[in-house]
Amino acid sequence: MTIESAYDLRGLLAAGRLVGETLQEMAAAARPGVTTAELDEMARERLRRAGARPAPALTYGFPGVACISVNDEAAHGIPGPRGLAPGDLVKLDLSLELGGYFADAAVTVAVPPVPASHQRLCEATERALNEAVDAAQAGRPLRAIGQAAERAARRAGFSLIRELNGHGVGRALHEEPSFIPLYDDPKARAMLHEGLVLTIEPHIALGRGRVYQAADGWTLKTRDGSPVANFEHTVVITAGRPLIVTAV
Repeated sequence: MTIESAYDLRGLLAAGRLVGETLQEMAAAARPGVTTAELDEMARERLRRAGARPAPALTYGFPGVACISVNDEAAHGIPGPRGLAPGDLVKLDLSLELGGYFADAAVTVAVPPVPASHQRLCEATERALNEAVDAAQAGRPLRAIGQAAERAARRAGFSLIRELNGHGVGRALHEEPSFIPLYDDPKARAMLHEGLVLTIEPHIALGRGRVYQAADGWTLKTRDGSPVANFEHTVVITAGRPLIVTAV
C-alpha cells in the first residue's frame, strides 16, 4: 500500500494503534501459569470491542486470533492449553483489519526469571529492529533494511532466520513488496519510496536459525531447538526515519 491521502493515514494509524495497545495488554499478562489460549482470548475480546477482525484468520484461516510462539517456535504458533513457564520466550504476533486497513506487529516477552542468554537475545533482536527501521528511508534500496538487521544480529553473535521476512501491508495483510529480506540480499534492489507501508520483523535465533514446519501445519520451529526472539512494526516510509504505525 502507498499512503496517498490523510484519510489513508488516519485509517492505518487507527489499526496500528489498536495492534500496539492490544500487544501491550497481552505482554503484561504473560506470566507463569497463563496459557497461550488465555492470551489469545484477551486479543479476541479487545478486537471484538473495537470492531476489528484478526487478519491471519480472515486471510488464511489461521486457528487463532494472534500467533503465539514459545521458545524454539519461531513463528505462527497456534494458541492452546500450554501454560507459560519461567524463562520462556513468548512471541506475540498480532495483525488485524480495522475499517479496511491492516496493521501487523510483534513483541517477545521473556517470562521471569530470565536466563542471561535469553535476555541478550531479546535485546539484540529489538536492536536489530530499530536499526533496520532507521535504514528504511526513501531513496534507499530494500537491501538496506536487511543489511542493518543482519549487522545487528552478527554483532551479537546470533543468527537471523532467513525464511521469515517483511512484506507490504495496508489494505491487505500481505501486499507488494511481498518479500522484504531481513538479511543482506544483493538481489533486493527495488527502491523505497515515500508513503510505502511495510512490516519490518527480524526473527533471530540463539542457534543456527534454520526452521521447519511442525506437524500442525502452521508452527515454524528451529531445527536445533534453539530459542527465537522477534520484534516487528508496521511503518510508513518517509524521507527520514519511517513513521512507526504500531508504536504506543
